Amino acid sequence: MFFMCAYKRKTWREKLHVEIKPHIVIAKKDFAGIRAGQKMLIATPKLVDDYIRQVPMGVMVDSATLRNDLAMEYGADVTCPLTTGIFLRIVAEAAHEEFENGKAIKKITPFWRVIDEKSPTAKKLTFGTDFIIAQRRKERVAATPLL
Repeated sequence: MFFMCAYKRKTWREKLHVEIKPHIVIAKKDFAGIRAGQKMLIATPKLVDDYIRQVPMGVMVDSATLRNDLAMEYGADVTCPLTTGIFLRIVAEAAHEEFENGKAIKKITPFWRVIDEKSPTAKKLTFGTDFIIAQRRKERVAATPLL
């Protein structure tokens, strides 16, 4: 017998606004440049979104800088690169979803200031990389990240 599931897939906006809090864990083993024993921040999609919203127009910040800044802010040694990558995608997809629903470009999160069109995250975006390229051109985003 076939049963229909009443499950409704969450929108990217719903994924952005999940009720979780950032927390710190101790890395149990070495991975992705993180050493065992380091204090590692597990951020949240909203925390990543808030950070990106503060990046000035025309400026590019790479994900390593984002992770370092968040780690310092929360008293951790590092920020998890895996979850940060996932959260960057959620932020970008949610912002693009808002744009597609009529929200002005100046009111959405400027994810193109952090996500490079050649990055693995950009390649996973459902809307492709043309949007990132176009926004970077419009803002004349610097080709090199801030230090």
